[in-house]
Amino acid sequence: MTDAVSSGGTPPRPPGPELRASDADRERVAEVLRDALAEGRLDMEEFEERLDATYKARTYGELAPITRDLPVGQVAVPKVDMLKRPEPDGSWASRIVGGEGSSTWAVAVMSGFQRKGRWTVPRRFNCFAFWGGGEIDLREANFAAGEVEINCVAIMGGMQVIVPPGVEVVVRGIGIMGGFDHREEGVPAEPGAPRVVVTGFAFWGGVGVERKATRAERQRLREERRQQRLDRREAVRELKESVRGDVHDAHRRMIEGHHDMMRDRRRRGED
Repeated sequence: MTDAVSSGGTPPRPPGPELRASDADRERVAEVLRDALAEGRLDMEEFEERLDATYKARTYGELAPITRDLPVGQVAVPKVDMLKRPEPDGSWASRIVGGEGSSTWAVAVMSGFQRKGRWTVPRRFNCFAFWGGGEIDLREANFAAGEVEINCVAIMGGMQVIVPPGVEVVVRGIGIMGGFDHREEGVPAEPGAPRVVVTGFAFWGGVGVERKATRAERQRLREERRQQRLDRREAVRELKESVRGDVHDAHRRMIEGHHDMMRDRRRRGED
């Protein structure tokens, strides 16, 4: 960490410094650092040091000093709602939330960036990569509108856009000695799902588009397949037991019939 961040003794901590920071909190600090880099407030070395510290931070007490000397000031500790409220139902209608979006742009210059987890995709998200790469993961994101645009500029770099199953994807990017991935186009959208339009420019670089389920959804599908296998095994076991019982009954009836026949013969012989 540079002297601007760590000098002057222990900085005063904001309220609740031991409260655990979320991925969205770290992303907000990272965006402040990218703004500072673009405005010339940080050089590349300071930016990389602070960005590394941001992604390693676990609490608000660790995050706060990283942007203390930048115009945005310290990281605000969110209010903790002590009331038990119902969780969002996960439907597409609940995920199109309006507003401006929690992050509107990202830059990777000989480095990388990520937008993932619970964040709000704005109507237009701009990203730039030069000798670097980025990942824009929309699987757990909310959306500011029913149609959002991901504008990617990749110069000797690459980006990956990950969308959840159910959304419609349209790719309109231009590639020169590079390209945009069109494989996910043409998949029908689920009712109420957003539309994701991928635009931009790739020179000696590429922009990939991939459709993937969330980790929780993959786990749910694995559990469903496992249960189906168990159900099939149980059905086969019951069928085998049923067949075995039928064979046993048939064998018992055959033996009883044979005994009856022998008794009849002996009785006739005695007569």
